Parts: sequence; structure tokens; C-alpha cells
Amino acid sequence: MRILFEMDKKDYTPNGSVFSRPSARAIIIKDGKIAMVYSKKYNYYKFPGGGIESDECAEDALIREVLEETGLCVMKDSIREYGQVHRIQKGTKEDIFIQDNYYFLCCVKEDIKKQNLDSYEADEGFTLVFSDPQHAINVNRSNILDDFSQVMLEREALVLELLIQEGYFECGGTLQPI
Repeated sequence: MRILFEMDKKDYTPNGSVFSRPSARAIIIKDGKIAMVYSKKYNYYKFPGGGIESDECAEDALIREVLEETGLCVMKDSIREYGQVHRIQKGTKEDIFIQDNYYFLCCVKEDIKKQNLDSYEADEGFTLVFSDPQHAINVNRSNILDDFSQVMLEREALVLELLIQEGYFECGGTLQPI
């Protein structure tokens, strides 16, 4: 998978304790809009997806996480690699937090199921929205959160900018199954 970019805050103790958490994130485009998870509590947008468990592949994590967070059912045969973002910074509990974020282009079935949110996701009011990509970028960049979360918001904004630059939203684009 191609490396999109690296985010290294260099704000950590080099020989400290490390927590590594890879994740899978979905790029779902429909009618020129991008499927995003919106946090009502903190006013930010993130790509649907989350942590890859030790017993699953990235594609299976993607399908599971998207369904849990949004109720959207990813069509497995539509999944294709987009790129990877490597993130490293001081953790909230550990000295070093490392996250490899794997982004996948994919299509979803028309019907939307019920979300199955974790308690913190429910507390934040995670909601599926199809957003104008520039709006999501502007909201994320105007939001002030803690240093740890700010890196996540900028990561999502940078990926959205790459998608715009590469023409994924031109002519009211919609991803089609391959």
C-alpha cells in the first residue's frame, strides 16, 4: 500500500513505552459527498473505521468498524487500497503512540443498519453524514481539541485534500464496485 504521508510530532520520549494500534478506514463517496462520522459533542469529522484486532485482517476490521460506527454494510468485493498514514506521537497513557492508518476505497449496500457504538462513541454522538469534503476539512481545521486529538483531525483533513486533488469528487463522483 502506498504511503500517503507520515505524521511524527516528535513529542515523545524515544526509549519510552510504546502502544501500537493499526486501523482500517473507509473512503465511501456518493454523489460527490464523502461518508464521514460526525462527533456532535466535539464538532469534528472522521473517516468511518477503527482498530484492527490481532485476529483479523484489515479488510475484515474495515467491514466490522464501518458497520458498528455507521450502520453501512461494506461490499467486500469492492474494497481496494488507497493509502497508508503513519502516525507517531506522545500517547495519552503511554510514552509513544504509533498508529498505521490504512485507508480503503469501498462501496456499501443501500440499506443502513442500526449503529453499534462503543460507550465513548455514543457519548460523542457519532452520526453518519455524507459531507462536502471541503466542509469537513474546514470544520476539522477550525476545531481546537487536545494535542493528541488534533493530530487525528489534521490527518483526516490531509487525506480529504489528497482525494480532492486526485479528482475523486469531480463530476459528482460516486465510487462504483469493481
